[in-house]
Amino acid sequence: MDVTTLILFIIGFILLISGANLLVRGATNLADTLGISPLIVGLTIVAFGTSAPELAVNLQSAWSGKPDLAIGNIVGSNILNILLILGIGAVIAPLKVHKRIIQLEIPLMIGASITLLLLSIDGKLNYLDGVILLSGIIFYTFYSVKNCRQLDPVDPNCPIPELVEEEKISMIVITKQLFFIILGLILLVQGSQWLVNGAIMVAKFFAISELIIGLTIVSIGTSLPEVATVVIASMHKQQDLIVGNVVGSNLFNILLVLGITSIVAPSGIDVSYTALVFDIPIMIVVAITCFPIFFTGYIIDRGEGGLFLTYYFAYAIFLLLNATKHGSLDAFSAMMFWFVIPLTAITLLILVWQEKD
Repeated sequence: MDVTTLILFIIGFILLISGANLLVRGATNLADTLGISPLIVGLTIVAFGTSAPELAVNLQSAWSGKPDLAIGNIVGSNILNILLILGIGAVIAPLKVHKRIIQLEIPLMIGASITLLLLSIDGKLNYLDGVILLSGIIFYTFYSVKNCRQLDPVDPNCPIPELVEEEKISMIVITKQLFFIILGLILLVQGSQWLVNGAIMVAKFFAISELIIGLTIVSIGTSLPEVATVVIASMHKQQDLIVGNVVGSNLFNILLVLGITSIVAPSGIDVSYTALVFDIPIMIVVAITCFPIFFTGYIIDRGEGGLFLTYYFAYAIFLLLNATKHGSLDAFSAMMFWFVIPLTAITLLILVWQEKD
């Protein structure tokens, strides 16, 4: 194993995290200066900022001819965002979910996930597929901002941005935040290059497929900005920012990141059979799971957060057992399929039924 590449792999993680934090910090502060709603900040600006690592990694993966890493990175990140990120946030403090998320963003996230599956049926995401995905995020962004401006200004979750007096907008502050944004993007690009190279090296050394590396190591690394964001936001009781960031990030990952990657990839992105029949369907199921949990009182409590965390660790264990061809894989899969998943489904139905009563 090349020690230099391994060191750069670790530094790549650090650059990705640092770059994303600078990008989010700059974009968020700039939005605050211009008077943009916190909910919209979480759904758009922060979501884009925390999806930037996935975009950087995917572009590098596509150009280096490693499509499994690109698909695995997005699918793994989306699963991780809901199960791990929201799980951590809810365990720290119960998360309130605004009705807008239930009515608009959750259905869109599920629809985007299903659309990805349908576009991938032929085993490839080509230029046209990328245009379709990218068009979706463009329409969503414009609709989101327009819809927020049309809401009742007394709604504290989505106020009409007040006009900021020109003299109160300091050019020094704006320039400083723009500098953070540009510096963050530079760090993201460089970090993604080293991270992808290191991930490929680790995969070859341990004889683990690049899909598994993308679903675990790379997806966790590129999702660390979301982890940091949710912990800090939970401590400051910014629930809209947390849930909006996760759901918005998942939308950006599928529509923007995979859209752009499919467009710029020289020959499109090949979608492996494993990703098509297992990983993407798992991502869809996880997205659908949000509906009943988010709907029960519009709060994700600590118990539901613990359930999310349990499922994420179960998913990670399955990936590791499958990658190593461990003898307990069949027993573990049978337990999850015949006992854990049905029990969870029944519990969720009971919770929804009680909520209606």
